Amino acid sequence: LTTLRQVDLKKIIAYSSVAHMSLGLIGLFSLNIQGLEGSILLMIGHGVVSSALFLIVGVLYDRFHTRLVRYYGGLTQVMPAFSACFLFFSLANMGLPGTSNFVGEILVFLGLIQRSLFAGVLASLGMVLGAAYSLWLYNRVCFGALKTRYAGLFPDLTQHEVFVLGYLILLSLGLGLYPQPVMSAIHCSASLILRV
Repeated sequence: LTTLRQVDLKKIIAYSSVAHMSLGLIGLFSLNIQGLEGSILLMIGHGVVSSALFLIVGVLYDRFHTRLVRYYGGLTQVMPAFSACFLFFSLANMGLPGTSNFVGEILVFLGLIQRSLFAGVLASLGMVLGAAYSLWLYNRVCFGALKTRYAGLFPDLTQHEVFVLGYLILLSLGLGLYPQPVMSAIHCSASLILRV
């Protein structure tokens, strides 16, 4: 709920990071293999998605020199590639199937529901709020009337930004569509932790 009250883009992303790390912590304390592996995968996916979201905020700040949400709006009209990347990572932050966060979140919830159905339902409410602030932020920044006076003077994504964001998109999709290499790498360690 604190996230919905923020007006600074970077603080909104930071609070969403805290929410995802709390979900990862819940997975660790489920004390079963699904929860532990899901927590590790969620942390890896979160590293990819949050890095991209902070880079997106940096792109906006570099062009417009403000991080306040109220000064943005209608960026899909002047920055379509930026808006598409922002949409992808906002959806990935919500745990869209096929992205890196989805696999970790599903495993965390499976592990948590095995431990306690009530705790699983309670944690799922946090995911609903996470989706709400991700959609709220994207809607405020990219849709509506164009608010930034100098939007036409600044280009869309540069080649360097496209390269970095494209790499992060491929990494997020790769971890979401084929998580098996990472899962097999962490399975032995996770099993050993649970035996202790």
